[in-house]
Amino acid sequence: MDNPVDAHVEETRPAAPSAALEPQMVPVGTPLPWPIVDADGTLLFAGATTLATTDERAFLFQHFHPQRGDLLGIGAPQPSAPTVQPDPAGELTLKDMHLEIGALIGMRSQLGSGAPMHPCRIIGFAPNHALFVTPPMQQGQPLPLTPGENVEIVAIASQAVFRFVCTVEAVCRMPFDYVVLSKPGVVRRLRERKSIRVHAHLPVRFGIGESGDTYEGLGLAKGISALGMSLSAAWTLGEIGERLRIAFRLKSAEYDAQIDTTAVIRNIQKGKTPGEPSMHGLELDQLDTAQQMAMKVFVFDRQEDVQHWSNGLK
Repeated sequence: MDNPVDAHVEETRPAAPSAALEPQMVPVGTPLPWPIVDADGTLLFAGATTLATTDERAFLFQHFHPQRGDLLGIGAPQPSAPTVQPDPAGELTLKDMHLEIGALIGMRSQLGSGAPMHPCRIIGFAPNHALFVTPPMQQGQPLPLTPGENVEIVAIASQAVFRFVCTVEAVCRMPFDYVVLSKPGVVRRLRERKSIRVHAHLPVRFGIGESGDTYEGLGLAKGISALGMSLSAAWTLGEIGERLRIAFRLKSAEYDAQIDTTAVIRNIQKGKTPGEPSMHGLELDQLDTAQQMAMKVFVFDRQEDVQHWSNGLK
């Protein structure tokens, strides 16, 4: 044959290195040679961070999908947690809800029950119990609303969470942008609460103590409220009353915010056996206005994914 044998042999190219990590690939006791990220790109450990124990490494692989940050590909989204049906309530009025001017509420079209809640604020009440609210925002623009359209409202008041439906009576542009909503229809009290907490699966980097600019460990936020979280970690992070530095990322329909703040340990449930994670109830008491909004919007977006209402972090 005229063709050389080499012409029929396919060139073998070296396989591209995989971003996915296995436990034995992650060193313990020595600085990491690369950053570790979750499947969606969220930073779990910065490069040069040292994992202190094999329990910490086991925790990492039990709760996340570690990838080499320097070889990151596109990760698959995490599955959503199951929904919880709210409890029915009796007949309530606007007065019974004890809503105040400035209160943050969530709004969405009644036709789109699966759509996220869009945040807005109450700016006034009419004698006939109509509501005046700021325009809800969607991707930086006012949410399109049409007079006569029914919208679903979720309001987190001081002592309970309520859901009701209003009709859009007017969309006004002068002297500023605002929306007039009809008197609430049937009001449902979802739960009595001091704090509403929704399911979460968020990586949280932590550092021991209130000062410092590095993070020594990784935990998992399993529940989020507007001012706190339940944080699982491979070891107990301190005593009640002590402070931590924490960093985590919140993604919602309207926000993609990086939160860097401090937290107070309010309660601890230590693991009962060696290697079992400890659960920490944290209060985030130094959030600025933008961070508070991001936390509230995160909770609003998950109103159908309520973990529980409680009288405090547990």
